[in-house]
Amino acid sequence: MQKINSLIEQANRKLKKDSSSSPTEVGPSKRPTSSLEDATDSDSESVDFPLDRVDAINNVFAEFEFAYHNQFHKAFSDHESLTIAKKYWLSSLEEYSPSQITAAAKKIIKSQEYLPTIATFLRACEDGYDLFGLPTAQLAFREACHAPSPKSAYDWSHEAVYFAGKATGWFLLANESESVSFPLFEYNYSLMVRNVMRGEKLNIERPPALSRKLEHPVSKKELKSRISRLRKELSF
Repeated sequence: MQKINSLIEQANRKLKKDSSSSPTEVGPSKRPTSSLEDATDSDSESVDFPLDRVDAINNVFAEFEFAYHNQFHKAFSDHESLTIAKKYWLSSLEEYSPSQITAAAKKIIKSQEYLPTIATFLRACEDGYDLFGLPTAQLAFREACHAPSPKSAYDWSHEAVYFAGKATGWFLLANESESVSFPLFEYNYSLMVRNVMRGEKLNIERPPALSRKLEHPVSKKELKSRISRLRKELSF
């Protein structure tokens, strides 16, 4: 609460110093929409938030204004309330990456008719597996344990599962009990998931495809000759 109160005090100081507003970022409204980046940049005592996350929050609110126009303007009826709301959301979502925040907003807009609360939005962010097409840690573990070799040729549900399994060790996954192997896999998988949510692309180096037929078929005579040499070498 102390952090939130500090943010609110900063927003109030900013609004007292500058009563002017920036143009609306998105949406048909003629009411000015505050820019969170402007508010944080101009206040020397503001918290040092990463600009990419600031941009994500600004974009989320712009999309909400367009998608939930009437509800949005009823909830944020003036410049002050909108600025405070943006700073509150920024503080509450500091544990999530900008790509995760943006993906959560798009999913909510597609599936929900009402302007979401911060609690609803946080639940959407926590549902990162579904947002990025990732299986849960338990499902990923089972897939890694039962995937056939060669592992790099297997059709994985997501590349993150392969890299988590590789980091854990295929031999360990095949031979150790779940009580030993799962915590290690879960840790490695969480690292991969975090990288995916930050926008990193994971690419598996696939083995070259085998030719369906030999380019130069061996004759029966040559095959018998090779077998004969092999017998002599092995002293058969």
